Amino acid sequence: MDLVQKVRDYAERELRPAALRTDREGVTARRIAELRDLGLLNHRSPTEYGGLAVDSATDRQIHEIIAGGCLNTWLVWAQHAVLAGRLVGLAGSGLPLPGLGRRVLTGEALLGAGVSDVRSFPRRYIEAIRTDDGWIFDGTISWVSGWGLHTALAVSAVEKDTETVVTALVEPGAGLRVGAPLDLAAVTGSRTERVILDRIPIPDRHVISRQSLEQTRFDDLATASDARAHHFGLAATVLRELAETPDPLVQAVATTWEPRVARLRETAYALADEAAAAGGGRHRLEERLAAKTASGEALATLTRALVVARAGRGLAGDDTAQLHARSALFVLVQGQSPDVRRTQLAELAR
Repeated sequence: MDLVQKVRDYAERELRPAALRTDREGVTARRIAELRDLGLLNHRSPTEYGGLAVDSATDRQIHEIIAGGCLNTWLVWAQHAVLAGRLVGLAGSGLPLPGLGRRVLTGEALLGAGVSDVRSFPRRYIEAIRTDDGWIFDGTISWVSGWGLHTALAVSAVEKDTETVVTALVEPGAGLRVGAPLDLAAVTGSRTERVILDRIPIPDRHVISRQSLEQTRFDDLATASDARAHHFGLAATVLRELAETPDPLVQAVATTWEPRVARLRETAYALADEAAAAGGGRHRLEERLAAKTASGEALATLTRALVVARAGRGLAGDDTAQLHARSALFVLVQGQSPDVRRTQLAELAR
C-alpha cells in the first residue's frame, strides 16, 4: 500500500472520528507517535536519513488528507513538516547540520515553529543579540502550536542593527516559558501558546540559517500569499458532509461547489508552482493572492451552508458544522501578511 493510501486510511480510522474530541482536549503525544509510525515526521527526508523522499505533489496530498481529517492535528504536524523541509535543504547544501537537526531528519524529534514574528518587524519581533560564541534571543513568540509536544522549537530572531534574521533550534529546557494564556475560539486543540524567551543563550552550532530581512520577506511571499493544501483538504471534508446530507437542496450546494473548488485548487497549485519555478517573490502575486482570497471565501460559504443545513444543532459542541466554521475562520487569518489582508478586504469591499 502506498503512503497516500495509508495516510487516507489513517485519517478515516483515527483523525476524522476523533476531530471534535481533539478540538476539545488537544492533540496528544500518542497522535504524534502515530504520525511518526506512518513516516510522516520525515517523509520528505532523503533515504539516507530513513526518510521517504516524497515529491511535492505527494506532500500536498498528504497535507490535504490530514487537514481534512483534523485541522488541529494538521497545524501541529505541518509546522514540523515545513521546518523539516528546510533542514532537508540544509543537509543537501553540504552545510553543517546540528545534531538535533539530524534527529529531525530521521523522524525522532518533533519541531515547533516560532518564526512568524519576523513579519511584524520592527513593531514586534524576537531580538537576536550577538555574543562571542553565539547569540542571545529575547522576546515573546506570538504563536507556538503543539506546545508540550516538541523536542525543540525553530525560532527566528532579528538582529536589529544589521536587519539579519537568525533562525536557530531552541530546546524547551533552555528556559522557555509560557506567557499570557491564549483563549482561542478556533483550532482550540492545537495547544497553541505564547512563549517567552528571556535572554536565552543560543550557541552558534544550533543556528540553522542567517539571512537578510529582505531575503526572508522575499521567501515568505510563497508561504503567505498562496492558497495551500490545507484549504482544499478542509473544503473537501465540508463538501463531503454536505453531499452526505439527505436533503436534495443541501446536496445541490455540494454539486454546485465541487467543480468550483476543483478549478480553484488547480489554479492555485499551478500559480504556486509557476512562481516557485520563476524564483518566487512577487511573480504573478496579485493572481496568487486572488486565488488565496477566493479559497477563503469558498470555505466561508461552504461552512456557512453546513451550519444552515443543520440548523440549531449545527451550533452544538458535538456537531462538526461549528468545528468546520471555526476552522474556516482560522484559515482566513493564518499567515496573514499585509498583502493578503489588503486583498481580502478589497474583495469584501467590492
